[in-house]
Amino acid sequence: MVHQEQIQLKTKGNGDMQDLSDRVAKIVRQSGIQTGMVNIFNIGSTASIGTIEFESGLQKDLPELLNRVMPPSREYGHEQTWHDGNGHSHLQATWMGPSLTVPIQAGRPILGTWQQIFHLECDIKPRQRTISVTVYGE
Repeated sequence: MVHQEQIQLKTKGNGDMQDLSDRVAKIVRQSGIQTGMVNIFNIGSTASIGTIEFESGLQKDLPELLNRVMPPSREYGHEQTWHDGNGHSHLQATWMGPSLTVPIQAGRPILGTWQQIFHLECDIKPRQRTISVTVYGE
């Protein structure tokens, strides 16, 4: 059995993190699937999905780390081609990854006590995002 829904998000630009855990859990519950997997996928090339302890310190630390490792710069080939200021955004999102797959048991995503599913905006401007959530199993 497969069930698919979308989550719509409005972001504030680079570094904006949003907790998707409750929304994903609700979609899993509504699917009726008790055992299986849920895939959470960001549609677009400048944002990512992952897990983290969703607390204010890490919400600050992760984007700052990404901006230190892959800072805004006009030196990226993407900048030299498009001049749109977001070459680092593409690299950060690619490094982090656009999706996450989580096992389901007893109709709930299996996550640790301090593990939440997040969306991270890597682009330089606010964006309207669509997240595809696909639940599959039995």
